[in-house]
Amino acid sequence: MISFSQVCKHYPGGHEALRNVSFTVEKGEMAFITGPTGAGKSTLLKLVAAIEKPSSGSVVVSGQNVGKLRRGAVPFLRRNLGLIFQDHKLLYDRSALENVLLPLHIAGLPRGESLKRARAALDKVKLLKLEKANPISLSGGEQQRLCVARAIVNRPAIVLADEPTGNLDADYASEIMEMFRYFNQVGVTLLIASHDEQLIAGYGGNTLHLVHGELRP
Repeated sequence: MISFSQVCKHYPGGHEALRNVSFTVEKGEMAFITGPTGAGKSTLLKLVAAIEKPSSGSVVVSGQNVGKLRRGAVPFLRRNLGLIFQDHKLLYDRSALENVLLPLHIAGLPRGESLKRARAALDKVKLLKLEKANPISLSGGEQQRLCVARAIVNRPAIVLADEPTGNLDADYASEIMEMFRYFNQVGVTLLIASHDEQLIAGYGGNTLHLVHGELRP
């Protein structure tokens, strides 16, 4: 499902974010990337989503070498991905419902079907009663759950989450992780970046340890 082979990522100025990274995440697996700030976790997820391209090596997602995708093919790749960012990237000029509807609008689904799916996604994360709320009025935990709803509304095969519990208290963090466990149980492949090794220890799965851009045992 996701395969890295000898992947390196260099940025202008000589910064090497990833060095000779190789691993595989199988279909239906829940895998974690751990490591301190600056270890390369976010860069790795950006490579999976074709937000960045590798400097060398290959990144294969669902059978496609994402480093060689034409620009016009990238949106089709991302239709099978659910993305949860550290900074939420919510639209504060739209309601919670309209934020969740956005991926479906981009995909061209009819409005009626889109509303049905969006409300189902909000219901899954216990936010249906707040569908008309502006995201800025929501708590940090509610905003994160809204991000989860937006990520899964398109029924993606893969969900990528970058520090999804980083700014949450223990109760909210556990709630988010239990949602991920549920999605995994129904067949979604998850790759989650987190510095909180204690939190993720109870969820099993493959754990990749990044230190200064390199995988360590």
